[in-house]
Amino acid sequence: METKNYHAAISVKATAEKAFEKINHVKAWWAKNLSGNSQKLNDVFTVRFGETFVTFKLVEVVQDKKVVWLVTDCHLHWLKDKKEWMNTKIVFELSEQNGSTEIGMTHLGLVPAAECYKDCKKGWDGYIKQSLYKLVTEGKGMPG
Repeated sequence: METKNYHAAISVKATAEKAFEKINHVKAWWAKNLSGNSQKLNDVFTVRFGETFVTFKLVEVVQDKKVVWLVTDCHLHWLKDKKEWMNTKIVFELSEQNGSTEIGMTHLGLVPAAECYKDCKKGWDGYIKQSLYKLVTEGKGMPG
């Protein structure tokens, strides 16, 4: 059984500082319906999409290099296991080189065997490769 975690990467013509700031502005690229804060270590925020919600805690923040969100609660209403994301982590890693920044996003625990993998992969691909990319490069994302 494959256990490879979901991963996406984009390269943007921007500084790591700018990319880091945009990643932490979750409302501008992922979820319009967000409560709490997503800026600094130990911040807690919740994103909502209809009946679905996910609550995160920022458990690691390395300025302009890395951000880690831990899922502390969730309700994924369309799945049998509505808590499938519990204790998974979203890891953003940035590296700047020659005027561009590589942004890697890995969802630790979101593996092909997971019930939501196919749908969640499609969702993450859109939010990372399109919405976050557009927010960093054009100043406007496409949050859901």
